[in-house]
Order: sequence, then structure tokens, then C-alpha cells
Amino acid sequence: MPGRRAVLSGLLASALVPAAVWADAGAPAYLSAARRPDGTYALCGLDAGGSIVFEIALPGRGHAAAAHPTRPLAVVFARRPGRFALVIDCATGRVAARLAAPEGRHFYGHGAFSGDGATLFTTENDFDGARGLLGIWDAEGFARLGEVPSGGVGPHDIACLPDGATLVVANGGIETHPDTGRAKLNLATMRPNLSFLDLGGRILERVEAAPALHRNSIRHLAVDAQGGVVAAMQWQGDMSARPPLVATCARGAGALTPALEGTAADPLRGYVGSVAVSADGRTVAATSPRGGVCAVGAPGGPWRTIRLADVGGVAAAPEGFVVTTGTGRIACIDGVRILWSREHPRQWDNHIVAVPPPAGAVG
Repeated sequence: MPGRRAVLSGLLASALVPAAVWADAGAPAYLSAARRPDGTYALCGLDAGGSIVFEIALPGRGHAAAAHPTRPLAVVFARRPGRFALVIDCATGRVAARLAAPEGRHFYGHGAFSGDGATLFTTENDFDGARGLLGIWDAEGFARLGEVPSGGVGPHDIACLPDGATLVVANGGIETHPDTGRAKLNLATMRPNLSFLDLGGRILERVEAAPALHRNSIRHLAVDAQGGVVAAMQWQGDMSARPPLVATCARGAGALTPALEGTAADPLRGYVGSVAVSADGRTVAATSPRGGVCAVGAPGGPWRTIRLADVGGVAAAPEGFVVTTGTGRIACIDGVRILWSREHPRQWDNHIVAVPPPAGAVG
């Protein structure tokens, strides 16, 4: 048995070892999954100028990542229907944990940490029950703590509001089942919504699309510093309807407010791949790989489009927005022009995720 002095010395030594932070992983500003030239897949850390600061192999195609608010941990999700979710220590490159969805479940490609980083929430499909779920995981050892209803069918994106204790979920409304691949099984009866939940899984509020827009699948989210939510849609109906493809919502508002619709939305061809809010909260960017454009504008104001082939990922940048494409391009745009651009021999996947800045940092 170790003596009291040895135990105390060990405790003191462990207390003096600083916890790893994102700077230990090369201080990435963004994370994105990519396909490499040899056909393998990786998670890449990118600096603010679009350079790759680390690259970690993945077992298959990634979709999105959830970045821990302080520690250099990223949870990378497979493209839906997801069969893997890996917790990666980005400072060492090792897989710290592998998340397994229970029998009868699969991941939907997104997750989010609570504001204190203690808990991870994952969007999941109970495919035989035709209902959406949130998996709840301890963010220390990544044991599964349980699951709760997501508030709808087909939950895709999820975010934690700035209060650190409220979640918002994009329930896309589309029923799918692994036995039928990516077939959409309930287009006639879709009911997409935004659901707000507390960290215990209690539904605080549900905001549905208008009945005439029940085929407007709410897929992706962005949240501003005041807790306002921007929702991005993918239309599942006749394109002559010209539905809104971006809408805003706030807790207690009870409704979605269209922000991008009509002729301004035409270049996006009914499909938004990712959405982001600028650092100052004044403008929104929405990408459409289908239309090959990124639209930038203010809710209720004019929108401009910038042509970028196969553009998918978008995140806020100090100068405006950073975007990624399936052709290997990373660019910074301000809504009017491309400010800078880099090319990598990579096919960037759907999303680029901002790494939370260090505590006390601006931005």
C-alpha cells in the first residue's frame, strides 16, 4: 500500500498537470470531414486562414462533428444513417471512445455538447417506432446515460443555446428506415418542427411549420449570441410553391418567420445544405450544393448569391463567412465577393464546424 506522503504527492502532481485545450491540437478554428485523394476519409482541423493543422483518419465518410467547448475533443458522426460516432482526441489523434447506438437506433449525423461540456446529446432514429430520439451521453467516459424523445420525427441538427442549458432540435419530419435506404416514407404526412428542450429532455416548446409548408423539412440550425435560431429547410414538394428556405425563430415566439423565400430563394433550388450566422449576428449565410451558390443576407433584407460549385459547409468568420466545397475549395466571403480562397486535394463534406474560442477570447 502506498504511504500517505506518496498519495499526496501523486494528487499534487496530477493537479499541477494542466488539462488539454484546443491550443494543444494546433488551435484549429474549424473542423470538417473530408475524402482524401486515395479514397479514405479523415477529420481535418483548419485554421482561420483555411490551412490544415491536423488530419485524423476516419473509418468511413463523416458528416458533421461536435466540438467540445474547452477540451480538444471532437465527436465525428457518420453520414446518415450513421453507423459510427467516434470521440477523437484531436491533440493526440487517438480515438478516445466509440459510441454505439442501441439496437433499433441509428445516428442522424449531428450532436451537441451542453454548455458546460459535461453531457453530449446525439440525434437518433428509432426506426421501428418511427420517432426521433436524443441519446444522452456522459462526456467524461462517454457512457450512455439514456435517451429522450426529440419532439418529432427525423431529428437532424441540434444545438445548445448560449444559456448552456437549452437545446434546440431540427426535427425534419421525414420518416426513414434502414431497410429502405434513404427512401422518404411519409411525405404526405410530414410535420417538421423546431423543439426546445432542457438538458433533462423536457420539451419546453415546439414550433411547427405552417400546414401549407408541411413538406418543408427543417434540417439545419444556427444560433446567434442572443439565442435566436436560424433554421434551414429542404423542400420536398413542387418547386413552383417557392417555399421559404431559411427562417428565424426565438424561444416564446411560437412561429417561424421566413427570412429567405420567393425569387430570392430560387438559386438554391429548394435545398439548403448548411446555415450560419455572422459573428455580429446581423447576417445569415445559407449554402446550396444543389444550386452551387451561397446566399448571404439579413432576415427581412436583401440577399446576394455567390456562385461556388458544390458548396456545402459554412461557418462564421471574422470577415464574414468561411465556406467549403466538394471540389476541395475553402473560401472566405463577405456576401458580395470572395475575400480569399484555398484549394486542397480533398472533397470537403457537408459541414464545417467552428471550434469554440477559449474562455475570455473575443469571437
